[in-house]
Amino acid sequence: QVQLVESGGGSVQAGGSLRLSCAASGYIDNRYAMGWFRQAPGHEREAVAVIDADGTTNSADSVKGRFTISRDNARNTQYLQMNSLKPEDTAMYYCAAHPFTPRNWWRPQTFAYWGRGTQVTVSS
Repeated sequence: QVQLVESGGGSVQAGGSLRLSCAASGYIDNRYAMGWFRQAPGHEREAVAVIDADGTTNSADSVKGRFTISRDNARNTQYLQMNSLKPEDTAMYYCAAHPFTPRNWWRPQTFAYWGRGTQVTVSS
């Protein structure tokens, strides 16, 4: 069993920054791929960024240059640094983990473990 707990969400004005954290526990190790997804009301859950066990990252075009995913294997924690936030970034942000990096990493269905989410609200 793997447990994922997100933190760091909140409300900010456009142009501001937030840093999300996801603490992992249970039967998980640093070989797992980890990622961030988000879901806005009335929209499907979408990939934000994914990081491999070796630190290789992939991210959605909409956040490139603004968001950075990272991980601290010693702490079993991953992070999402979000800069230059826009109102369209408003969503519930979810942490995800999988024993390896799925081929179709941008598809939420390919990740096995999920946190409960943390809300990010960006006002204009």
